[in-house]
Amino acid sequence: MIKSRRAILVLLTALNLINYIDRYLVMAVSERFGAEFGLSDTRRGAVVTAFMFGYMLTSPIFGGLGDRRARKGLIAAGVAMWSIATVLSGLTTGFGTMFVARVAVGVGEASYATLSPTIIDDLAPPQAKGRWLAVFYAAIPVGAALGYILGGALEPRFGWRAAFFIAGGPGLLLAAVTLLIREPARALADTTRRAAAAGVYVDLFRNKQYRYTVLGYVAQTFALGGFSEWAAPLLSRSERLCFPLGRANIVFGAITAATGLVGTAVGGIVADRVPGQDRTRVSLRVCAWSSAIATPLAVASLLAGDKVAFCVLLGLAELVIFTSTSPTNAAILASVPPVTRTAAMAASIFMIHLLGDLVSPPAIGAVSDALHDPQAPCSGAQGLITGMYLLPAALALSAAFWFRGAASPRITRPGTA
Repeated sequence: MIKSRRAILVLLTALNLINYIDRYLVMAVSERFGAEFGLSDTRRGAVVTAFMFGYMLTSPIFGGLGDRRARKGLIAAGVAMWSIATVLSGLTTGFGTMFVARVAVGVGEASYATLSPTIIDDLAPPQAKGRWLAVFYAAIPVGAALGYILGGALEPRFGWRAAFFIAGGPGLLLAAVTLLIREPARALADTTRRAAAAGVYVDLFRNKQYRYTVLGYVAQTFALGGFSEWAAPLLSRSERLCFPLGRANIVFGAITAATGLVGTAVGGIVADRVPGQDRTRVSLRVCAWSSAIATPLAVASLLAGDKVAFCVLLGLAELVIFTSTSPTNAAILASVPPVTRTAAMAASIFMIHLLGDLVSPPAIGAVSDALHDPQAPCSGAQGLITGMYLLPAALALSAAFWFRGAASPRITRPGTA
């Protein structure tokens, strides 16, 4: 039995790392399987975001189950499912089978992403919740970077299918280890009663702080999803930038890892140390300023005239964006009563993907297709750039929502959202 709080944090962080390796691996090799399957940019974007369907549709189910049952078993089952589905992604033969495999990946990820933050929130000392969540969420940029790097390194040597086979194995081992953790104590009776209430999700969105937190998160996720899918292809296709695709994946992965680690760490520290009794408001102000600063940097990156300027400006934008990772999730957990935390996480996951990164990659791909962008290296990419201007606009919108949330009153009645 694993009893150490820090050991459990390390295990859950390792699972988050594997999760994001898989999620971004598909983006690193999508140019290759897209060419093999003859996919348009719109359909390619749909495949990349297919896991979001399973992810967002089942996260509320896992949220309800997690409020009534042991969380570690649900997490282990989900991790095993996404690992098997990742391997199956390498066996696909066209758009339909790849789409189904990626939807299955999302179902597995939903259990883990919904429940793990609530365990960490139960484990963390009150004065260090931001830093503990920052450790957990630091796995996002590192995992994303490793997904790009792994795909960029394996695909030229072994083909895109091998990348999925290799990425799927470690999760199965970690799923078994997850069953050994001792869950922290929680008010199970209160949780069960609250989770059974029919209006729990309605009550959540009546809470202005929670509502604006999630709306800001939706807009930011829209922007991050678009950059994650299309930054490397833009580096490859643009005649101004003109990187080989494999190198573009590695460069973008390295930028994401470096900026994500630093930005996530800084955001967690700042959210814990900025004075203020209402920690939700403090967290939301950190989030709002991160998006407000990142918006002009993102615009400048798309206007950059050479690859160095593009990478530097995009890196600065990512650095600032990632400072909001821990504070955003801390605000979600802190803005609601403890008995509705898993429901709050589940609802936020559903919304950020339904309206965020489920939408942005295919939307940008549709603009690229509508303007008849060629997919060849160094061919122009003007349509792709045009579509990507949606992303800084979304960042500006996220800043507006988060500033509004920071100014909203908090509902403090016991047992309500």
